[in-house]
Amino acid sequence: MNKVPLTVKGAEKLREELDELKSVVRPRIIASIASAREHGDLKENAEYHAAREQQSFAEGRIAEIEAKLSNAQIIDVTKLDANGKVVFGATVEIEDIDSEKKVTYQIVGEDEANIKEGRISIGSPIARALIGKEVGDVVTVKAPGGDIEYEIISIEYV
Repeated sequence: MNKVPLTVKGAEKLREELDELKSVVRPRIIASIASAREHGDLKENAEYHAAREQQSFAEGRIAEIEAKLSNAQIIDVTKLDANGKVVFGATVEIEDIDSEKKVTYQIVGEDEANIKEGRISIGSPIARALIGKEVGDVVTVKAPGGDIEYEIISIEYV
């Protein structure tokens, strides 16, 4: 499996979710299964089947997070020497040249991406266009509605 790029914050959020699943969710599901077993016939016991389904989802998510963390390449953007270029983890302010609308994005791993919070995946068209560029550069992003040109206004490594 390939290395999964993660910011320090992204890795911490995954560790917190994993801890929550193992220390809170898993014991609660086990208790639900034990309680449902006490009600007798398991074939027609909806509580038991629902608890087993929850257990399956939780165990699947635990395995998924453990795999991601074991294959993670955790990148601390504050310690990178990026020479003023856009790199993974950087926060970039860009301006649409046509509409003059400004927007700020942080380039993060796939699991951390959340457009509402201004975090875009390293694999997104905008991030791919920005990587390696500097302040003042103009990049062209191929969008479904046509090409969009953005100028890089600022780059921060926080």
